[in-house]
Amino acid sequence: MKFATEFRDPAKAKKVLAAIERTLRGIELPENRPLHIMEVCGGHTHSVFRYGLHELVPDAIEFVHGPGCPVCVLPMGRVDDCIAIAERKDVIFTTFGDAMRVPGSKKSLMQAKAEGADIRMVYSPLDALDLARHYPDREIVFFGLGFETTMPSTALTILEAERDDVQNFSMICQHITIIPTLKALLDDPDTEIDGFIGPGHVSMVIGIDGYRFIAETHKKPLVVAGFEPLDILQSLWMVLVQLEERRAAVENQYARVVPHAGNPAALAAIDRVFAPRDQMEWRGLGMIPQSGACIRKAYAKFDAEKKFGLVPANVPDPEICRCGEVVKGQMKPAQCPAFGKACTPDVPLGALMVSSEGACAAHYRYARQGLPEQSNAALDA
Repeated sequence: MKFATEFRDPAKAKKVLAAIERTLRGIELPENRPLHIMEVCGGHTHSVFRYGLHELVPDAIEFVHGPGCPVCVLPMGRVDDCIAIAERKDVIFTTFGDAMRVPGSKKSLMQAKAEGADIRMVYSPLDALDLARHYPDREIVFFGLGFETTMPSTALTILEAERDDVQNFSMICQHITIIPTLKALLDDPDTEIDGFIGPGHVSMVIGIDGYRFIAETHKKPLVVAGFEPLDILQSLWMVLVQLEERRAAVENQYARVVPHAGNPAALAAIDRVFAPRDQMEWRGLGMIPQSGACIRKAYAKFDAEKKFGLVPANVPDPEICRCGEVVKGQMKPAQCPAFGKACTPDVPLGALMVSSEGACAAHYRYARQGLPEQSNAALDA
């Protein structure tokens, strides 16, 4: 298939759904619950709700929304760190748009901007570097946020800043890594996951071998998936085939984009600029060892935390906010007592309601009052 519309073909979707139903008959289901299939990536969560896939699959299957949305696991204390630097008079603070509305303990970056801080949304770290060249008398700080998907671009930007000797550019490094996170998730005794739909964008960079511990140690199938409805349905069927055959392997449905070994040039840039961080705080998940990145000593002059003497803040989530249980698959968004009440997309309490890839935002938009025309209608058109 060559065009996006082909990946949304209702006739093809019905054939895959029929195959899913047939395969289910050969699987021994859990005694007191449906099969829990975690879609790790927030982009998959958005597609599941947008196209109504959670309504199309049999009741014996339940999609569980994973931690693969970097904005969704951004801790409140880290937002406070950003605001502390952004409110300095000599700083122009730059960030991607999704991070602007994530609540800190007192305010968001958007609110700090409204109060007078010079905070600007950019589309690339190179945009921030260009600002540093245009405003040599100001300190330009970029908020480096994301999984391995965005790490190559920030690494290459730091390398370019080094090459051009740009002195007034630095970065707060909030890059996180997917493999240690999945290990922590599977080590949690309360986690009940039967199989994984693996992240496509991250895998485009890191490849698929890093997931083998899921199959070899934890005996769970994982299929790296694309983001269109047929991608997700086919990946779900591939997971079910493994369960039917009582085996666990790492498979790649998204081979048109994801190479087996990932992107060697991107991985080399990441390794050159970044080192593993001993501990990384995740919103709702706490501290996870080796799950984040920091800037290597060779590029310390571009490390905003060192440049500004930042002491990281540690702020607990509001007690009513249940983001942690949602990203671990232990709770559905609508089961959170704040969902749709104290926490809405207009006034978010938790990060899962902010990001377009957040499970709560997707559930609020597409599934809160039944499926709107964007969901099942997208497959029936």
